[in-house]
Amino acid sequence: MIALSLAEIADIIGGQPHDIPDPSVQVTGPVVTDSRAVRPGSLFVAFAGERVDGHDYARSSVEAGAVAVLATRPVGVPAIVVPDVTAALGTLARTVVERLGTEVVALTGSAGKTSTKDLIAQLLERKGPTVYPAGNLNNEIGLPLTALRADESTRYLVLEMGARYIGDIRYLTGLVPPKTGLVLNVGTAHIGEFGGREQIAQAKGEMVESLPEHGVAVLNADDPLVRAMSSRTKARVLLFGEAEEADVRAEKARLTETGQAAFTLHTPTGCSDVTLRLYGEHHVSNALAAAAVAHELGMSADEIATALSEAGSLSRWRMEVTERPDGVTIVNDAYNANPESMRAALRALAAMGKASQAKGGRTWAVLGQMAELGDESLAEHDAVGRLAVRLNVSKLVAVGGMEASWLQLGAYNEGSWGEESVHVSDAQAAVDLLRSQLREGDVVLVKASRSVGLEQVAFALLDGGTEGEVTAR
Repeated sequence: MIALSLAEIADIIGGQPHDIPDPSVQVTGPVVTDSRAVRPGSLFVAFAGERVDGHDYARSSVEAGAVAVLATRPVGVPAIVVPDVTAALGTLARTVVERLGTEVVALTGSAGKTSTKDLIAQLLERKGPTVYPAGNLNNEIGLPLTALRADESTRYLVLEMGARYIGDIRYLTGLVPPKTGLVLNVGTAHIGEFGGREQIAQAKGEMVESLPEHGVAVLNADDPLVRAMSSRTKARVLLFGEAEEADVRAEKARLTETGQAAFTLHTPTGCSDVTLRLYGEHHVSNALAAAAVAHELGMSADEIATALSEAGSLSRWRMEVTERPDGVTIVNDAYNANPESMRAALRALAAMGKASQAKGGRTWAVLGQMAELGDESLAEHDAVGRLAVRLNVSKLVAVGGMEASWLQLGAYNEGSWGEESVHVSDAQAAVDLLRSQLREGDVVLVKASRSVGLEQVAFALLDGGTEGEVTAR
């Protein structure tokens, strides 16, 4: 963050200083919400959560080097007190970004946000210092924390914006207004909260509505609901996709024999071949979205293709591929799941399985609940189970409660009998089953919504936990 005195910060957010002997002392370190992340010069932001109250860590944060605490009440150490910590954090972020004049790129979508954000960041870093969120810090707390990491050297600020309700993205774009706004897709993630895809489109389109006339809306030409958002913005529109009319498009999109996406990239400045290090066909669209942003910001087709081909995943548990010494490959994609990403992961597994068959290997899909699907939950879980059979996945292991049983039932009704599909109660049961049956050449995909915690299966299979056992959550 740019250096600001406590007096300046209090003035910006309308806060009241308490127990501050010298208001001219500056915040020169990071703004943090976790007392363990405090560094000398930090500002510690105290949130009162359901289980933990950050105010209880105020004193230890100051002792660790924080110059003050942003709080809702006096805490006996230097503090700036405000009625609403979240609102104050957002106000501070907006002011800092406005002072810097940094180029702001924001993206949203039902699936692929974090992977695309990682790609954009790796492309733009080739042009200048770039700040972007670690993981998926994409809400009213994570977004301003990311923005406050920008300083005088920052050329690009890349922000991911998530939404559970209509109005969420409008609020986030109000905190840090983007000049370039990207909408990836409209899918079924959080459809239980929104009530339908049209409502999801309404929410995601708040991104393009926020853009200025001199801005650019980067839209997916292959998604009709996204493409229709062109009528909701006064900014210039740039289309990406596999459609012929896309400004930035892919031709000859395919998966390599090891499951990585490859295609020929076409931009208004030329064309070039791309082979991603990332696994799964869904990354073609993600890469095109990143390429469109990079093209808009001045990169040539060759520069973009080189950067995409060298880019990796910066966020954990998203198609992380690890081969064990015994020749078993574990694909940890357990960070989250929705119907679109589940289908893409299964297709990637099927492609990877073709290469493993030479070793006598099999493909295993270890799947759990896709959360927040509302009335669509039964049909979507059933459809995923059926797809696993249609893709000739060797073994389906459905893990968990009722939704997992729907996965297994879908596979059964599609023609998967006997040991080809099985429903187990929990992660430990899945680990026990896999340990007893895995052999050289097998490829194991692990995927479910974040709340399921199915990454513990991948950890155990990679001996990441104590003696490989599933750890308690």
